[in-house]
Amino acid sequence: MVFSTKISTWIAAGKLYSACLSIGICLLSSLFSAQNTWAIEAGMPNPPASPTHVTCGLMILDVISIDDVEESLEVELALIASWNDPRLAFDADEEGVDCKIFQGDFQFLEVFSGWWPQFLIVNQVGSGDVSAIKIEIYPDGKVKYFEQRNAILETPMSLQDYPFDTQKLRVLMIPFGNTKDEVLLEVDERAIGVTENHVRQENDVNVAGWDLQSLSMKASEVEVVYKDEVKHISQIITTITFERRSWQLVWQMLFPMLLIVSMIWSIFWIDLESLADRLNISFIGVLTIVAYQFVIIENMPRMSYLTFTDTLLLVSFVTMSVTIPQSLYVYSLSRVGKKNRAAVIDRTCRWALPVGYVVMVITTFLWFRLT
Repeated sequence: MVFSTKISTWIAAGKLYSACLSIGICLLSSLFSAQNTWAIEAGMPNPPASPTHVTCGLMILDVISIDDVEESLEVELALIASWNDPRLAFDADEEGVDCKIFQGDFQFLEVFSGWWPQFLIVNQVGSGDVSAIKIEIYPDGKVKYFEQRNAILETPMSLQDYPFDTQKLRVLMIPFGNTKDEVLLEVDERAIGVTENHVRQENDVNVAGWDLQSLSMKASEVEVVYKDEVKHISQIITTITFERRSWQLVWQMLFPMLLIVSMIWSIFWIDLESLADRLNISFIGVLTIVAYQFVIIENMPRMSYLTFTDTLLLVSFVTMSVTIPQSLYVYSLSRVGKKNRAAVIDRTCRWALPVGYVVMVITTFLWFRLT
């Protein structure tokens, strides 16, 4: 009897605890719902107009690296944007401030309840590191957006002129989740001017081996097919122009190769009977060119076309390979008693092969520079 009474008491206590817990949850839910209703105005998460004109600008604060093999660019960017949202207008005298500021992740994500475009860099690898973010709201409803981020961008490179190439690398940015009828991106020319001044004043912007030449922006649109429906999205294309500092590569790679090719021509002064010496010099030159090709392949992406350097290596390889059958031919002439004819061939090759090689190098250079 006593045991049954204890069980009944425990059950009743459990029901009371559950009831109290349910009441507490309901009160907390009502409290949060009331706070959210007070904080977010109806329709606020939507763009304020159709379309909402958003003026954008990208500033290049620093160029961290350019990877030829991966065809990627790592930069420190500053994104500046502005738009008008009358729903955020306020009385400066009543509020006691001329500008409302929301900065940092907490204020931007938790406190600011207005609308903002989600800027997505399409060719960015990963999400990137956002180091700073800020929104300013003015009494007339004008909104200014500032963001600084580190981004790794995948962008195709045109390496035909390597190492005398100039690269135009692109940044593709869209308002994620909004069509051009909802959000229309426009170019802020002032941001471009600020970037150019920053580049001229700060030498740290340039990365090793490259010079930042210019930055240009243009507004366009991109088509996206979603569930058999074509949607048009506004887009900002930022083109960053870099020029390679080529002379270091010329002195470290191309000049020694040209010197090796010229040393091969010394075989034309070696005795006709010294076939082994002549062939040794020729084979050493050919193997050296092969080693150069491996070095260049390691520093270049897998491409379906020949660069200037590839073509120069090919011309050098063919030129040095020609000396092998030439040595065999003049040696065979010498063995059958035609030494005079063999000597004439050697004397002709002393000037004909160098002149032909120089002409091919100059022609190759002009072909890649002019096409």
